Amino acid sequence: MRLLKLATCNLNQWAMDFNCNLKHIKESITEAKQAGAVIRLGPELEVTGYGCEDHFLELDTVTHSWECLKEILVGDWTDGILCSIGMPVLKGSERYNCQILCMNRKILMIRPKMWLANDGNYRELRWFTAWKHRDQLHDFVLPPDISEAISQKSVPFGYGFIQFQDTAVAAEVCEELFTPVRPHDELALNGVEVFMNASGSHHQLRKLDIRLEAFMGATTRGGVYMYSNHQGCDGGRLYYDGCSAIVVNGEVIAQGSQFSLKDVELVVAQVDLDAVASLRGFTSSFQEQASCKTSVPSVAAPYSLCQPFNLKATLSSPMKINYHCPEEEIAFGPGCWLWDYLRRSGASGYLLPLSGGADSSSVAAIVGCMCQLVVKEIANGDEQVKADAMRIGHYTDGQFPTDSKELAKRIFYTVYMGTENSSDATRTRAKVLADEIGSWHLNVSIDGVVSAFLSLFQTLTGKRPCYKVDGGSNIENLGLQNIQARIRMVLAFMLASLLPWVHNKPGFYLVLGSSNVDEGLRGYLTKYDCSSADINPIGSISKMDLRSFLKWAAKHLGYSSLAEIEAAPPTAELEPIRSNYSQLDEVDMGMTYEELSVYGRLRKIYRLGPVSMFKACFLFHFLYQEITPFRYNTLTTEVSVVMLQNLCFRWGSTLTPSEVAEKVKHFFKYYSINRHKMTVLTPSYHAESYSPEDNRFDLRQFLYNVRWPYQFRKIDKLVEEVNGDKVAFEEGSQEGKSGGMGVVAAGAGDPKAGL
Repeated sequence: MRLLKLATCNLNQWAMDFNCNLKHIKESITEAKQAGAVIRLGPELEVTGYGCEDHFLELDTVTHSWECLKEILVGDWTDGILCSIGMPVLKGSERYNCQILCMNRKILMIRPKMWLANDGNYRELRWFTAWKHRDQLHDFVLPPDISEAISQKSVPFGYGFIQFQDTAVAAEVCEELFTPVRPHDELALNGVEVFMNASGSHHQLRKLDIRLEAFMGATTRGGVYMYSNHQGCDGGRLYYDGCSAIVVNGEVIAQGSQFSLKDVELVVAQVDLDAVASLRGFTSSFQEQASCKTSVPSVAAPYSLCQPFNLKATLSSPMKINYHCPEEEIAFGPGCWLWDYLRRSGASGYLLPLSGGADSSSVAAIVGCMCQLVVKEIANGDEQVKADAMRIGHYTDGQFPTDSKELAKRIFYTVYMGTENSSDATRTRAKVLADEIGSWHLNVSIDGVVSAFLSLFQTLTGKRPCYKVDGGSNIENLGLQNIQARIRMVLAFMLASLLPWVHNKPGFYLVLGSSNVDEGLRGYLTKYDCSSADINPIGSISKMDLRSFLKWAAKHLGYSSLAEIEAAPPTAELEPIRSNYSQLDEVDMGMTYEELSVYGRLRKIYRLGPVSMFKACFLFHFLYQEITPFRYNTLTTEVSVVMLQNLCFRWGSTLTPSEVAEKVKHFFKYYSINRHKMTVLTPSYHAESYSPEDNRFDLRQFLYNVRWPYQFRKIDKLVEEVNGDKVAFEEGSQEGKSGGMGVVAAGAGDPKAGL
């Protein structure tokens, strides 16, 4: 037997906070050594934090990284343990994203990343160069102060592996695992048994299985795969969701948490490398390909890592993989992100305009979940969480949070800002939910402020606008709604800055936004209303997922009033309520939230323009056959396909091609009219693959020809070709039957309804 004890970790790093990051790296190495590990793997760019972005272009960032590495190397941190540490390195005039492989106070090898992540949220090619020399290792001259400190002038630099006396180890950095030609396949044929993947992978709903399947697939023909990831908010919209793991021969034997408030979480396992050699020797095709492999450069290390057979040694066994359901992901991911943001921002708490509707209630429940997580972690003995909570909550005399509702009372304000258009039902729901969570709640009427604005307008112009139900025009109706919405934003920020002063508390509160991804996509929000805030934990989560979350949270978080909130029809309550009229979101938008989710996925994930979207919406089988073989995220695709199937079959049994065309045109018209709102969208937790957030994820113009003349003309021509006035499926036919999804508001099937 060749016994090898390994340690990987989740680290909660903070971009550009070198003190914080170095502290966590040292803690993880110390814990790994205490556990008896001889290999310690940390996440990608752990010295700087992954999210430094354009700070990577600064020479100081590279210099400080070497200074931190020097501190590790001159101490006893690497004595007897191979440490893989991620940081940027300048070689000549090129900047590389590197793993520094260190042991016994020496640098054994520097491995630059060969394939850079450059899509979605990632822009690595903006900051780094991909290493392109695969055939040989280069000699890298170390910076003078490093060279002097460790008595080493140069180090091998490039693609290769380290050959120890009893095994071979190599790095594979994040994105390289997901490329068509993956380094670990070639390295395995060259005898590498242990692969170390340092990653900076963010959370996205229903994404984790793709990652874990890749680890397992990398070792099904024999091998040990170590994976390390960041965990937490390191300064931006992303939450890195940990889940560090160790896989042997295709089976997970150790897995870290996906969501946690811990700064350092170690994952340790003991493996027998003879099991790897045995499986490879058993696989004939592996033997044949290894016999004619392309040689990969290597570095010889005069050390042994393995231990011989030991009666007291216990091998790590295959375990059941821990997956969270999407509702749990919505609770724990944004909850942990909010805690990181709060403790690092210097704020004393959060303020939320709580309308009693589904979106703001979802945000309130997530903050309540955050408070529950904090209290639970303190009870588990986490001193850092305890210290942060005592500081933020202004606890004195050694007191600390023991009850989530009591903590919420200290750090969470909720405000119901009602008008004459608000209902008693939403006012009551907001109050009940606030009581369940424990927030400090205000019930405010803003009618006086609205009236003052209207009086000022009347003084200036001699006119006073009226609502549509009272005989006003669409322009008047929209203007009156926007006044209410924007006053709420101003009042929210005023309360967030002054309420702590009123209550003799130091600091300030951060305002939370509560618009969802579908409303952002459609532009169904007022520019600079309560969608404008400091941060938004649900800005990249769909309405349908939020409704499922509310039902889950009513039961599992203990906020039972959420069940009633979920069941209520979504309404902005910005227009007067009449016996024959009640404002509904889906009627205002001219489309259901279910339809919006499908439009969003087709537009972003499948990259369909107006013409292709019309074809997809009407000809479902074409879409299914074309995209399914190439799907990247299996779970997300299956959800999208089922949603699209239900939607199209429902449309096909009731709508003509021309009516389907009008729906698609209606979406693109209002998407393009409102695209400018995305330029000021509140920074939002990234959770959904069709987010319209234009800062980095969805890079498109914000000034469109909203008539789309060329594209819409093509759609009209297609409608003519397929007999556009005839319903596609006979009523009651098998093709037209659908289980249905979501709640369709009255009139939402008509694109012109409510407009």
